[in-house]
Amino acid sequence: MSTSTSGSTSPDAATAIAGQEGPTPVRERVELQIGGMTCAACAARIEKKLNRMTGVEATVNYATEKARVEFAPDVTVADLIATVENTGYTAELPPPPVPVAADEAPADAARAPATDPLLDRLLVSAVLSLPVVLWSMVPALQFTNWQWLAFALTGPVVVYGGLPFHRAAWTNLKHGAATMDTLVSLGTLAAFGWSFWALFWGDAGMPGMRHEFSFSVGDADASSMLYLETASAVTVLILLGRYLEARSKRRAGAALHALLDLGAKDVAVLQGGREVRLPVDRLTVGTRFVVRPGEKIATDGVVVEGASAVDASMLTGESVPVEVAVGDTVTGATVNAGGRLVVEATRVGADTRLARMAALVEEAQNGKAAAQRLADRISAVFVPVVILIALGTLVGWLLTTDSATEAFTAAVAVLIIACPCALGLATPTALMVGTGRGAQLGILIKGPEVLENTRRVDTVVLDKTGTVTTGRMTLHGVRTAEGVTEEEALRLAGAVEHASEHPIAAAIATAAADRLGTLPAVEGFENVPGLGVRGVVDGRTVVAGRESLLAEHGLPLPAALAGARRAAEAAGRTTVVVGWDGAARAVLEVADAVKPTSAEAIAELRALGLTPVLLTGDNRAVAEAVAAEVGIDPAQVYAEVLPEDKVAAVETLQAEGRVVAMVGDGVNDAAALAQADLGLAMGTGTDAAIEAGDLTLVRGDLRSAADAIRLSRRTLGTIKGNLCWAFGYNVAAIPLAAAGLLNPMIAGATMAFSSVFVLTNSLRLRRFRSA
Repeated sequence: MSTSTSGSTSPDAATAIAGQEGPTPVRERVELQIGGMTCAACAARIEKKLNRMTGVEATVNYATEKARVEFAPDVTVADLIATVENTGYTAELPPPPVPVAADEAPADAARAPATDPLLDRLLVSAVLSLPVVLWSMVPALQFTNWQWLAFALTGPVVVYGGLPFHRAAWTNLKHGAATMDTLVSLGTLAAFGWSFWALFWGDAGMPGMRHEFSFSVGDADASSMLYLETASAVTVLILLGRYLEARSKRRAGAALHALLDLGAKDVAVLQGGREVRLPVDRLTVGTRFVVRPGEKIATDGVVVEGASAVDASMLTGESVPVEVAVGDTVTGATVNAGGRLVVEATRVGADTRLARMAALVEEAQNGKAAAQRLADRISAVFVPVVILIALGTLVGWLLTTDSATEAFTAAVAVLIIACPCALGLATPTALMVGTGRGAQLGILIKGPEVLENTRRVDTVVLDKTGTVTTGRMTLHGVRTAEGVTEEEALRLAGAVEHASEHPIAAAIATAAADRLGTLPAVEGFENVPGLGVRGVVDGRTVVAGRESLLAEHGLPLPAALAGARRAAEAAGRTTVVVGWDGAARAVLEVADAVKPTSAEAIAELRALGLTPVLLTGDNRAVAEAVAAEVGIDPAQVYAEVLPEDKVAAVETLQAEGRVVAMVGDGVNDAAALAQADLGLAMGTGTDAAIEAGDLTLVRGDLRSAADAIRLSRRTLGTIKGNLCWAFGYNVAAIPLAAAGLLNPMIAGATMAFSSVFVLTNSLRLRRFRSA
């Protein structure tokens, strides 16, 4: 697999095909950071412009604000950037991601602005608009010359608050395009411009002026009508929608930073027999470094001295630590859980397994097409049509009445009643209420773009460790020889294992202490790497570990215990044999415990029409035992898979025509979560998994996965209902406005009602309950 680093170009390897003359043309790849996009239509325009260039293939992702471009050698990066800029947007090469030191602020925090300009515009506009709306809509509050104060307050709202819309509309106009920004700008400027004319050249500026109410356009009252509340309210409501949308996108792409931050920050390198601490990026292939117990292994390498147990669960999903000794390979970012190791680096930087996993996450995120918002699909046709209708209304009234006032009033009514306020609020308000309710239930929904696949999901892939199971080793059973009690076996085994740092030993010691209380002291403790431990407890020499270790000490395993050990291992459990006084006396069974709610959760997922699939790095015996316990068909078990294979497994299911949801919690799940049609990350897992997922289950309870899918489907249904209303009301009301049956005041009230309807419909999501 070849990857490219953000911020630089890298040619794909040219390959010569047998039977052809010469190699295939070399193509280069680059990622560009795109600025200035306000909707999915912007991404489509940029992508269309880039793909029109000869030798260029581009994909623009609105969610991550990046363009991935492959291009021929005769095209330069400068050409690509110029094309994007000529389309009205900005483009630049992003700097490569760099891991931060432990005492530095996270990269995302460093890039975050001290203040949010969009929020500032929203707050200022809301404060100024509130009195304007009250004075305009409640005649009892209209004092002498109130209209002039309302005009003074509305001006900053239209100019300052609406500046992003006006700027985007102007940019689109220069390039012959129209979006929702165009209609917002036209509607607010037309309303404000009409009010300006009515105040200075009409009758609206006279002292004692009061708003007259009329259901239809009339020449007598047209010059006294003000639409200041429409101009200000539309600006505030659209700003609110944009702010809510921006919040859902703010942390796009953080999965890569979480992956990079997982690695070690510095390393103890051996130089001339001494240990020297160096930043991890100064490691080179062949360098030897020291890893003490509890430390992260700095990079991929081979053990050249020492033996230990390595906890690789964060990368492989394997719940049992792996015993390593001289000659064994180790992976960067895994944790040394036992003794001191000296490792010789074999891969560094972008070649490490962790870096390749980060590249997989990036590839999956960029390869997943961003779901284009329904509002943008509608507005792509709706906006130009409304503008044409408004112009047609203006011309039609001029030709039939010769009244410029009536013509202009009817045209303004069309623009105002068609102002896509409800369209702009349909998605973010439903998302706000849905995510707020989800947070109360332990469910975090990242944004509207993740919802469209929830209705079609038919398969749910479940990571085992930390998702279906607890992710912690626990004691499951104690089998003893004749004449030996469980308490005696636990007391002696717990005492000798308590002195070990191994996770399996810790599980046994914890269970013994919980059941028996204080454990006796151990003397002469010795750890035998990869085999077990031994020590003297109450004058007895106790050996605990593999059967081979006990055999070396003359402690044979009775036939009954040997059968118990085989049965336990066939069920997917790890066994520890304990012996003293000349024979093996007990077999302890240790395993990663299934969460008590997992079976119920899988039943709920089946009730939603989903087929559960178990995906794990553990061996098949362990995987099938867990599947049987929670009710998953053995045919739907994928065991002994590496992180790269998890992505391939998801792709295989997708190739079969399935729509796949993935539930996981480890770094090893991050790429698969990104590849899946719907990624659900357990909040008790790693940051990389959480950031790569579309939905986060904060409680770590698998039952919330079913709730998350139900809530997502309900939220998507609400969004579609909102959009259907917002568009339908325009279809019905625009002809009335064009016919002069609605003056702009009624149009403004109708527009406001459509927004209230959307908000009220969204608030119904607050009644969502867990199953």
